[in-house]
Amino acid sequence: MSSAEDPAERRRSSFSERVLKGGSEPDPRFTLANERTFLAWIRTSLAFLAGGIAIEAFTGDLFDLAIRKFLATVLLLLGMLLSAGATFRWLGVERSMRHKAPLPLPIIAPLVAVGGAIASGVLVVVVLTR
Repeated sequence: MSSAEDPAERRRSSFSERVLKGGSEPDPRFTLANERTFLAWIRTSLAFLAGGIAIEAFTGDLFDLAIRKFLATVLLLLGMLLSAGATFRWLGVERSMRHKAPLPLPIIAPLVAVGGAIASGVLVVVVLTR
């Protein structure tokens, strides 16, 4: 087998090299686990987006306009930030694995917790005041 056909000798595209910033290829199992985690964050993001749309579309008779808009906006913004955060998280973990460095802190986890707490708090207040 010539070196051009050897998978270990193949080079990534220049775009991949710039984004991943060099390093050595990690074990494919770790890369695939990182991708599965990314997809889990994306699924969660889609759930927040669907929740925001559902609140705006279907709760007109349950909530005042201001509360409905606030809840929908919180959930939609949370979904948007979570999907962007998932992308940066995936990239940071991939770079860390390539450079055998510590994994970055998961900043998006507290974001989900705070956003969920805000939305839940508003719902508790609405339920208790009805």
